[in-house]
Amino acid sequence: MTPLDLVRRVEEFTDLELALLLSFVASEHCLIRTQEEALESVQHEIQLIVSDIYSRRCVVIDCSFETTLDDFINGLLLEVPPGRSSTAREHIDNDDIIKAPDSDRNVADVAFRSQPSPIEPKIADVVILKNLELANDDVQIQALELIRTKRLFTHTSVVTAPKAFCMVIIQSTGSPRLNKHLNDHIFLSHSHDIEDGFVNLENASEVIEDDRSSSSSVVHRSIPQRSKDGVGVTFSEADIQALVKGSKNTKVTSEVECYLQNIVTFLRMHRAVDGGINARSTKYFKRLITCLAPLSGLDYVTPSLVAIAARKVYPHRIILTVPERDRSLQYGSELAAVKAMLEGVTPEAVIEDVLTAVEAPL
Repeated sequence: MTPLDLVRRVEEFTDLELALLLSFVASEHCLIRTQEEALESVQHEIQLIVSDIYSRRCVVIDCSFETTLDDFINGLLLEVPPGRSSTAREHIDNDDIIKAPDSDRNVADVAFRSQPSPIEPKIADVVILKNLELANDDVQIQALELIRTKRLFTHTSVVTAPKAFCMVIIQSTGSPRLNKHLNDHIFLSHSHDIEDGFVNLENASEVIEDDRSSSSSVVHRSIPQRSKDGVGVTFSEADIQALVKGSKNTKVTSEVECYLQNIVTFLRMHRAVDGGINARSTKYFKRLITCLAPLSGLDYVTPSLVAIAARKVYPHRIILTVPERDRSLQYGSELAAVKAMLEGVTPEAVIEDVLTAVEAPL
């Protein structure tokens, strides 16, 4: 694809597709939040995006309070039988296990099965972790170590994560935070509302319904299925690398750099913020603005891209203060008044407050 073609294709992306693309371009990891009842649908949607659009291999680990460290490690691994280049847990066309909504048939390309003769274990390109916040500290620390070192120590060997490794964490809105240090290593977060829909999952369901209909039916839908062999893949690895190159060549003017630093300063000084605005988050903030520019066909950063990046980097990081820790209490403020002022404040509201207060450069 040419740069213009890439921009046109990105303009058609859904929010989830774009969140994953940004993570791939930055070679970092992301957090997806949604309603409790939409967790399964978001998981299936991401599986389809990873396989159909980006042609990468993925596994899913559904965590709980009972998830052990061995369960977690085994779930990360792909087992490659001799003489095969594909993974042992691979996407399958015909032997599907994930069913489309209101259908007695299965969604294509989202199932996994294990093959015998485990040899040469490998880590999947994309690991989807659902409800990781429910897992114990040992599991979350293992996830952190995998992010930091890209190595996994099993009972028999050391497995290195692939270059394209990405962790996608899915959790319900309002659920507990991840381990503090693990949370700090998540590049960006995105909130997906159930009303935003699940385009890929719905399209797969329509394809299944078409298969069920008679060949003589008057109405025929035209929803192509992308193959796994690279033919028809919407976004190839070369396209992603083109965006990576573009992000590295993105220019940030001194005025935009000052605007970014002012946002960081105002966030740190906001009376509702008790923490989370650290050096690592600022580093990710700067990286995300350079990743956003080539997606818009630009080789420089605009103030609007800085505002978008702030809304993606900080929501999962901001730690809201409790009324008893408000600084104004030291100068005579009433606790009841502080409680009323902080009631209902969210990280998203704090970010919008700061973006309104900080003047953007012309």
